Amino acid sequence: MDIHQYRSVYFLGIGGIGMSALARYFHRNGVMVSGYDKTPTTLTNQLIEEGIPVHFIENPDLVPARPDLVVYTPALPKDHLELQFVIEKGFPLKKRSEVLGMITRDARTIAIAGTHGKTTITTLVAHLLKTAGKDNIAFLGGISKNYHSNLIMSNRSGHQPVGSPAYFIVEADEFDRSFLRLFPDIAVITSADADHLDIYGNINEVRLSFGEFTSHLKKNGTLILKKGVGILPENTGNYTIQTYSLEGDADFYPEKIRLENSRFVFDLVMPLRTIRNITLGLPGKFNLENAIAAAAVAYTIGIQDEEIIRALLTFEGVERRFDFQVIRDDFVYIDDYAHHPEELKACIRAVREIYPGKKITGIFQPHLFSRTRDFADAFARSLELLDELILLEIYPARENPIPGINSAMLLEKVQLQNKKICSKAGLPGELKSRKPEVLLTLGAGDIDQLVKPIRELFKNIG
Repeated sequence: MDIHQYRSVYFLGIGGIGMSALARYFHRNGVMVSGYDKTPTTLTNQLIEEGIPVHFIENPDLVPARPDLVVYTPALPKDHLELQFVIEKGFPLKKRSEVLGMITRDARTIAIAGTHGKTTITTLVAHLLKTAGKDNIAFLGGISKNYHSNLIMSNRSGHQPVGSPAYFIVEADEFDRSFLRLFPDIAVITSADADHLDIYGNINEVRLSFGEFTSHLKKNGTLILKKGVGILPENTGNYTIQTYSLEGDADFYPEKIRLENSRFVFDLVMPLRTIRNITLGLPGKFNLENAIAAAAVAYTIGIQDEEIIRALLTFEGVERRFDFQVIRDDFVYIDDYAHHPEELKACIRAVREIYPGKKITGIFQPHLFSRTRDFADAFARSLELLDELILLEIYPARENPIPGINSAMLLEKVQLQNKKICSKAGLPGELKSRKPEVLLTLGAGDIDQLVKPIRELFKNIG
């Protein structure tokens, strides 16, 4: 069956950030959508409010009688009762990445890949196109603060025929090699650092996979590559390569960078012209680099300079990406999704940039036993950029424990005087006993559930 003819789609793991965007897409196109997830969250509550039934107990009786498609996440255990039922019944079953590839394959597609920065860049590209009035449908790996969703759609139907003017904008996830299901017209690669070594084994395999991703570019497409990213593009005769960098010596780079009212102001040098005096609405050098990549996409598809200027100024960012929760003269609280040593380093350095001389207290929840094992020393070096560290226990996600790999092991490697392990239940009391000047919550697990309680706690502590 053609994907545009589906009438009933069921999601196993519907509460995931990528899965929920797909569920919203089908629902808004009139498809009957329902799903299972392990626990209720803000996102699943929103899906229910939008009219998508979601349940939280493994029960094959709640699977629709004859769904046209069942979409599942690779994070789901293989012995999951509903997954086993779907397999036994022979219902059409596909991974999220396969479905995303099916939706976008015959449409003009912009795909943003990389081990860091892809969510912010994907969201910013969507905002650039919306600001310029260009029709687009964007599947995001986070919640846009401008649009309050992980799916951005035009008012008309999302099902776009071949030759439609709509752009599909997608976050191209390297986990489980998902991005190899995509065939974009424009691709961005931000980085190819060692990550997901439980999938890839070593950094060379990571980089080879990114190289294979470039071979999926459509003929006469464009690859926008961060300078020095360390991958070898494949089939380079089929598409144009443009580079970007913070340091110059690239097709796109900033110059005359200065801070005005805690915001970066810069000139953007492009292949045929320079845009003067751009103000970026987000803090942090890493966000400046993200903005250069997104602006390169905008230039490539013909967005005008004044629209680029307006979009970069008005972009509010993504929830849980350097997300300010409390700003007072005596106290600042920022929440960030950083879960890789390089991301932690970038986040903490950005805070130092904005608040020089302030004491920075970080609450970090490691994500995955395998990632903690593989990058323990690098995590320790990044966390040492803090003044104080509060370490939560490892969030396991899809993994079983690994003997000897725990937060105590990681804490021992961190050369900080003020460091400790704390339970989530004990965290409010721990924070009350301290006087943090700048507080960070960091991690990709369920630490996001602590953000609101921490924010409320400090509203009551003056």
